[in-house]
Amino acid sequence: MHVKKIAVLFVLLFIPRADGAADRSFHLMETSIADIHKAMQAGTLTCHDLVQQYLDRIDAYDQQGPALDSMLYINPKSLEQADAFDQEFRRTQKLKPLGCIPIVLKDNFDTADMPTTAGALTLKGAQPEKDAFAVKRLREAGALILGKANLQEFASGGISVSSLGGQVKNPYDLTRTPGGSSGGTGAAVAANFAAAGTGSDTGGSIRSPSSANSLVGLRPTRGLISRDGIVPVSFTQDTIGPMTRNVADTARLLDVMVGYDPNDPVTSLNVGNIPKTYTAFLQNGLKGARLGVLTNLFGSGAEYEEVNEVMAKAIDALKAQGAVIVRLDDAALDTDTLNAKFRLNEPEFKSALNHYLQQQGSRVPVHSLAEIIASGQYHKPTLEKFFATAESYEDGPNSADYKDRRMRMDEIRIEVANLMAKNHLDALVYPHQKCLVLPIGATLQKDRNGVIAALAGFPAIEVPAGFSRPTTSAPIGVPVGIEFLGRAWAEPELIKLAFGFEQATHLREPPVSTPALRATQSAKTYR
Repeated sequence: MHVKKIAVLFVLLFIPRADGAADRSFHLMETSIADIHKAMQAGTLTCHDLVQQYLDRIDAYDQQGPALDSMLYINPKSLEQADAFDQEFRRTQKLKPLGCIPIVLKDNFDTADMPTTAGALTLKGAQPEKDAFAVKRLREAGALILGKANLQEFASGGISVSSLGGQVKNPYDLTRTPGGSSGGTGAAVAANFAAAGTGSDTGGSIRSPSSANSLVGLRPTRGLISRDGIVPVSFTQDTIGPMTRNVADTARLLDVMVGYDPNDPVTSLNVGNIPKTYTAFLQNGLKGARLGVLTNLFGSGAEYEEVNEVMAKAIDALKAQGAVIVRLDDAALDTDTLNAKFRLNEPEFKSALNHYLQQQGSRVPVHSLAEIIASGQYHKPTLEKFFATAESYEDGPNSADYKDRRMRMDEIRIEVANLMAKNHLDALVYPHQKCLVLPIGATLQKDRNGVIAALAGFPAIEVPAGFSRPTTSAPIGVPVGIEFLGRAWAEPELIKLAFGFEQATHLREPPVSTPALRATQSAKTYR
């Protein structure tokens, strides 16, 4: 069901209990997975009520009020599924790891019960036959898929605008973009439209909106999580991962999403590299940690001052927790050069997308990039140049340019690993974005540093680092994220660093544009 066409039936949500008192003891805003499960076990929250509250917030703020345009589809059976969960919980009194945790998926994750369009008009109505591997794992763990989030069309860019869903707004500053390409998920989770969300990351698409929306976002080691059932950009650089409001919830989603999948053979590399639970690493790992601050990933000039100020305070906080700061400059890791000459998006996109579309058969209306270009039904300001370049590769993976880029990719992996080894580093540290996310109307988010982890295939985690100075359009400022990059399979160590920083600073704040609803506003149900 498209969110803009949801039929709304007004009913009373909070029916008084037999003793005459309405139970409003559960506080939805900024709640965690642990909070939700604790309330359910205490009998102060039902799955139905939880889902209803999130649906009410989407209704109030996504197409109305600030009109974030973060959601493309709402699961029309979400309340029915919540009722089934409540019935099962009453019978067993047992909770699965993600039992009744409402999650929004970026709309390039295949879902058998909702369309998967990658935000594209040309894929409107496309209905996959089965869930993506990661979606199946989430459902098996008890998660309730609340809906599908808007994104930068075909996950190709950092602005989060699509021909199907329009421009996603940043809830902290409605005049700015939310980063991208997973900007719909970023805005939705930041605005408390769901407990958590998922994104995909080819060059920074989980971490960019996490930085811009005061979230925790993890790009995992290549091969840790299956990409089967994800609309692709680059079969080499693509990864998927969680986007949450706190580090603990990232660990909980990661536990469920990881694993070997024969349909994505790269996941064979993760065998022997997955701990029993990532939640075991929710501890402060900062004391004595050697962190390499990459100074050449900071901007110089007036437009970079606010990010630099936030990062300076964040680095001071790391020091205060006992981390050893090692300042480094590595010209080989110049992100402008890496984005321009090293990344594999352009030579791999046509081959990867065409393969995905052809596998879908009659369930999708088009079957090639050439058909999409010919239709003219895509967001031309952000995609026209990229599409033309990608289409120009007659046989991208077999071209000389592609082979040269793959060799350079190996060089970057070794460069990063060697830089860490010779300086005895536990992680590299830098801002994901050198400057604040740009105003709406921009077609390219510049100065992103996410490409290093993407080319190296190494994990990186984004954590809220603070806010820029408040303005009229940004009442508490625009969020800035700090990024920790580790070696392959170093997710446990990164979780310890991120958790330590989060618990020492508590810098996440919800946006003022989407406040808690009054009781009288919580009175709608979706059919």
